[in-house]
Amino acid sequence: MHVERTTRLPRPHFRGDLPVAPVPRAVIDAARRLTDEDEIQAMMAESVQRRFCTTEMLTHELDQAGRTGTALPRKALAPLLAGARSVAEADAWRLWRRSGLPPGQWNVPIFDANGNYVATPDFWCDECAFAWEIDSCRHHAGLDGHRATVARNARYVAAGIVVLQTLPSRLRTEPAQVERELRAAFRTAQARPRPNVKPAA
Repeated sequence: MHVERTTRLPRPHFRGDLPVAPVPRAVIDAARRLTDEDEIQAMMAESVQRRFCTTEMLTHELDQAGRTGTALPRKALAPLLAGARSVAEADAWRLWRRSGLPPGQWNVPIFDANGNYVATPDFWCDECAFAWEIDSCRHHAGLDGHRATVARNARYVAAGIVVLQTLPSRLRTEPAQVERELRAAFRTAQARPRPNVKPAA
């Protein structure tokens, strides 16, 4: 247990008879004491991914926390505010920003001309209908995961969408090569007529 004095005692939530801090407060309090950027990123991303709180709630709590111990949490929050939902997607967000390629959206559903769902790519650049998937072995392994990935990729092809798949580990071990692949895939997407697909409104 870590005891800390505060002038901002939160209104407790109850787990059975035990009063606990609201999720945004608990996440930010914990994040301020961690020193590993990946741990902070993963904890904050999970709280949003599992719908325990929103990025806006984390932002508000961080703004109320003052400055002590908030540098890394603020850095971790930036890609989440853009729509990233994992450590790997945060790495991808940073790499995309460094690339100088046009901005896009994270985790937005895409539909074809008939309104049929295509996929929800990790990153989507609507300017040229380009999708970037950060495909980890863990989430795409096994028969069901493999089947879902193959079906998703078939829908991309059928809709005329250019998609690049990248292993999360390569974002850190081969960032320059991944950036070259991104640029090449983006140029390919620009070179063909844009298909009639659109993100969810």
